[in-house]
Amino acid sequence: MTRSTCLLLAITLSTTLVLAQESPAPGSRLWYRQAAEDWLQALPVGNGRLGAMVYGGVEEERLQLNEDTVWSGNRSDYDRVGAHRHLPEIRRLLFAGEHAKAQALVTRELLGDRPLGAYQPLGDLVLKFSSGGEVTQYHRELDLDRGVACVRFQQDGAVFTREVFASAQAQVLVVRLGCNQPGRISFRASLGRKEDATSASSGKNGLVLRGQADQGKPTAGVRFIAALRVVADGGEVSEADGALHVESADAVTLLVAAATDFRRQDDWESAPGEQLDRAAGQSYEALLAEHLADHRRLFRRVELKLGDAQPSPLPTDQRIERVRAGEADLGLVELYFQFGRYLLISSSRPGTMPANLQGLWNEELNPPWFCGYHFNINVQMNYWLAEVGNLSECHEPLLELIERLREPGRKTARDVYDCRGFVVSHRTNGNFFSSPAKGLNVWPVGAAWLCQHVWEHYRFTADREYLAGRAYPVLREATEFFLDWLVEDPRTGRLVSGPSMSPENVFIAPDGSAQGLCMGPAMDQQIIAELWDNCLEAASVLQIDDAFVRELKAARPRLAGPNIGSDGRLLEWQEEFRERERGHRHVSHLYAVHPGWQITPRTSPALAEAAHKSLAYRLSSGQVADKVQLSNSNNVGWSLAWTVNLWSRLGEAQLAHDAVLALLQRCTSPNLFDTHPRSRTSGVFQIDGNLGGAAGIAEMLLQSHTGEIELLPALPAEWADGHVRGLRARGDYKVDLMWKSGQLEQATLRSPRGGSCTVRLGQRVATFALQPDETLVLDRHLATDAGTTRRQTTSPPP
Repeated sequence: MTRSTCLLLAITLSTTLVLAQESPAPGSRLWYRQAAEDWLQALPVGNGRLGAMVYGGVEEERLQLNEDTVWSGNRSDYDRVGAHRHLPEIRRLLFAGEHAKAQALVTRELLGDRPLGAYQPLGDLVLKFSSGGEVTQYHRELDLDRGVACVRFQQDGAVFTREVFASAQAQVLVVRLGCNQPGRISFRASLGRKEDATSASSGKNGLVLRGQADQGKPTAGVRFIAALRVVADGGEVSEADGALHVESADAVTLLVAAATDFRRQDDWESAPGEQLDRAAGQSYEALLAEHLADHRRLFRRVELKLGDAQPSPLPTDQRIERVRAGEADLGLVELYFQFGRYLLISSSRPGTMPANLQGLWNEELNPPWFCGYHFNINVQMNYWLAEVGNLSECHEPLLELIERLREPGRKTARDVYDCRGFVVSHRTNGNFFSSPAKGLNVWPVGAAWLCQHVWEHYRFTADREYLAGRAYPVLREATEFFLDWLVEDPRTGRLVSGPSMSPENVFIAPDGSAQGLCMGPAMDQQIIAELWDNCLEAASVLQIDDAFVRELKAARPRLAGPNIGSDGRLLEWQEEFRERERGHRHVSHLYAVHPGWQITPRTSPALAEAAHKSLAYRLSSGQVADKVQLSNSNNVGWSLAWTVNLWSRLGEAQLAHDAVLALLQRCTSPNLFDTHPRSRTSGVFQIDGNLGGAAGIAEMLLQSHTGEIELLPALPAEWADGHVRGLRARGDYKVDLMWKSGQLEQATLRSPRGGSCTVRLGQRVATFALQPDETLVLDRHLATDAGTTRRQTTSPPP
């Protein structure tokens, strides 16, 4: 047998083994019969810091690259020092109903200059292939279980394969090109960017792209480097015309590393070369094995199966079209849920920036809404999935962002508002500003909402050390701000927040004008109430009873609470104003239903009924005909995702299911990215809808926000049979569920900490005392596998 024959046999066997052993389970992959024609068809890979969108072209492969700190703009002071001198007059005007005059004073005296700066792409890796001939059996896929994007096709009698993944262990993007015939891989590789960067060779097998975000402009931001290294098996590699040329290779591994001066100012430029040296010293098989172990450690924690049908044989884009046409596809719901978990794993890892408005992936130099961190729901929604979806460590970047915002937030609190503590406004970017700014209006509860995540991380992990060392100081400092900020409503004597607004919504004032600024909007009051309650509970757990706690206990009963209007709906503002847009995408006054937990059908039935009426009204008033109407709650992905969670909390299983279906039908692109309507486009990607939608699916199956672990709280008829494994409940419990014909068959609960555990299934409630690492198995009667419970009570009908 000749050497070339042996090599051919080895390559053929290797390709066969990869396809046979590593081919994804059909239920965990997105796949297509054609290459991506645009960005919303490309497939995402990421390691939290480095990301790529893979197009899968045959003659030209484009990998659009991102690095999580490539931000334009610079750190500036946007605080209007001394603006607090105008607060008494602004509040007087608002209490007197002179909203327009108050808004003019806020705009003139309180709001700073609009911060500039956006999250930008790193560049593009483009591979141009010299092979020709007819292409058959084309297949493109994203294997969620492996975290690998793959392309496979036949051309001129040979099978060509590509695999792309972002290694969190090696901190490089890895591209593997293979063929079942030796010497058949030839291509040209280049690194480039639309502007503000130049590419040069780095030896005969490397390229380096250097640049700066918005270079030469007032908004100039970080400096960056992307480095490419080509490792060929056989053939020749050369450099010419600023590109690398590979001829007649048997297989090729391309490695991409990147760095910016965001995290460190000195010696940052050497990092990519060092990372490439380490990665190039490993075989492709070793890099892949290391990546698979790391990715699956997170991804395989949760499994979801709805129904017993076999996975669909259709490609993903066709499945989406059929669901739009009215066909049922439970497998697509499963895929959407796991795709959300995949996106969070890929865009948010310890040590990285948090997932922004598009997670990690963006191709535009001036992306929609700056691709920033928006605190009036978007960033928070990105992380609703983290704890219940068993990805607690992926929550860490958001918790770290909150820490970063404390220092600028203290300055804003002091200089702008004359308050203790720290405050964050509507949004921030990679420069971590906290100021109220023009174009955004004044809204002082951004940090308070973020504090929910600080508390939720404790509730899910039950980590007392974290509570004492990290969480409580943040909760206390955010609470201090509102102890100084709130003022007495002269009509009620209750404490209210203001000037503020109900995010992005406006009302019709008594004079007929459309206004947004007010005192005591429902969302402010609900967020502050929750923050204060969480802070008091944390102090109780830590046995703290100092002057601050006593001050907070005295103020809490005076805080204005929710109100119900004359038509039975929960009021969005302190007064019964009429909404300008009845179908508005934000339902901010329902915060206490979800993501909060102050309003529940069992603990506050009247308020829950009012919230139910408000949500039904908002959705029925939103029309679906205009696909680019920004306010339309029925056409906005993240708004529909919020609706899934809200209906789940209200126990409306069928309505929650309908919202999931609407999310898939109206706001899902061919690559499963969630879309937000935008004029003159088919929609733009916002990751919050993906992550919030996945969280909503989990919320339909498991809830624990009221101190009970509730099983199947919003199970729709369409999901009559199924199982889920590995969801997490508050108190550090892992939960597996199996159900059939709409009834629980078995529930399994495990906790490394043990303790008292109350479980609810409909009207049946049982409490158990678990030992550390004990496994509790329950049937549909909440009886243990031994046939009895340690203590069991049945609640009265609600």
